[in-house]
Amino acid sequence: METRKLEADERPDAVALLRQLWTDREPDEVLEWAATEGYHLFGRFDGDELVGFAGVLECELLHHTTHAWLYDLVVDEPRRGEGHGTALLEFVERWASDRGCEYVALASPLAKEEVHEFYETRSYEKWGYVLETEL
Repeated sequence: METRKLEADERPDAVALLRQLWTDREPDEVLEWAATEGYHLFGRFDGDELVGFAGVLECELLHHTTHAWLYDLVVDEPRRGEGHGTALLEFVERWASDRGCEYVALASPLAKEEVHEFYETRSYEKWGYVLETEL
């Protein structure tokens, strides 16, 4: 098993996995987003097979100073429960710490209680809400 930064030519493999999480996005749109400056994709590999990935953006905000915003963490559905999500999250945490980030933060839909449990058992705390409006 290996966890590492994805190369540009490996990003299309991540799109297929991302569609398990974001079913309403087109592949080209996802690839464009993944190429955004400062957005990092880390993959979890079993041999040559990409079994999961995490998408992270390093940010600076007043309430957290420097933190890593975890936009996406997806493990291929048949491979869930094998420790790949934990390995990816721990990799992101080490990466963020090495870059001087004070926190790793994320947003999750209210209805995704199993996702909340995954993070809460790993010392993540709910402390507020993310509010948005479509423009």
